[in-house]
Amino acid sequence: MINLDGLAPADRFSFWWEAVAHSVVPVHAVSTDPLTFWAEMTSLDLGTVQIARVRCRPFEARRTPRLIRRADPALLQLSLTLCGRSGIEQQDRQATLAPTDLVLFDTSAPFRAWTVPDVTADGIVVRFPRDALPLSPGAVRSLTAHRLPGHDSVGALLTACLRQALRQGPSLTSADAARLSPIVVDLITAVLAHELESDPRATPTGTRETLLLRLKDHILRHLADPDLSPATIAAAQSISVRSLHRLFEGEGQTLSAWIRGRRLERCRRDLADPVQNRVPIRTVAARWGFTDPAHFSRAFREAYGSSPQEYRDRCRTG
Repeated sequence: MINLDGLAPADRFSFWWEAVAHSVVPVHAVSTDPLTFWAEMTSLDLGTVQIARVRCRPFEARRTPRLIRRADPALLQLSLTLCGRSGIEQQDRQATLAPTDLVLFDTSAPFRAWTVPDVTADGIVVRFPRDALPLSPGAVRSLTAHRLPGHDSVGALLTACLRQALRQGPSLTSADAARLSPIVVDLITAVLAHELESDPRATPTGTRETLLLRLKDHILRHLADPDLSPATIAAAQSISVRSLHRLFEGEGQTLSAWIRGRRLERCRRDLADPVQNRVPIRTVAARWGFTDPAHFSRAFREAYGSSPQEYRDRCRTG
């Protein structure tokens, strides 16, 4: 936990934003009355995902192009407002947020964030790598600074998960955290996908993004199938194989590389799970579609810098 109770009032504002710069990203912040500023943060580290409960007095913060050039961790942040009112401005869009509202923003692009005067803001912030989401850069840009409901549908599921994770944080083991991290990412993806599907105007390429989401969802549900191929994927969505590959051209990697990456992520998660320590590595690989153990070992080393056995041993001793 980070709080300012033991500091002199004149030091609190600068100390807080230095802590934010180290734990999140640097921003330029101002307050109408720095001497009365107060804040506290309780964090939960899930590995890929970090969740924090933040309470603070009013402020305004800006992330500028100069700050981005100095430090760009390529993170996305999802903010849930619990109490008070706040706002975020990015990509020429502005979202005004009330309790239960969610909003996504990108730390690699300039933004302005603020809370309203005379009220202590209370919220939850989730930080995760941009490439953890199975969404194209265009889809992510279309959803930043876009108010998302957190009180119903999949938004309510995500909100409940974040609240409960913070409550149970002290009792979670490192293995629990590793299992919970992909669940949080999947729920965030579900919220964003729901927004894209229900409001195609959120992105100028809504039809393409929706189809791409369906394709990725199909792939993720069939990762364990060793016969998963461009032909079977295209047939399931009633498109041509050529159209399938064209859809993935904007993803920065080929369809085969995207599938291999998702399979490797699942294998890495299982190898780090102490409950599965006695499961042979070849069984873990086959579970996620790798039928050739030698090919799996080479792909794993290329992706993560160590063999599957070395990675499992490191997790056991870590």
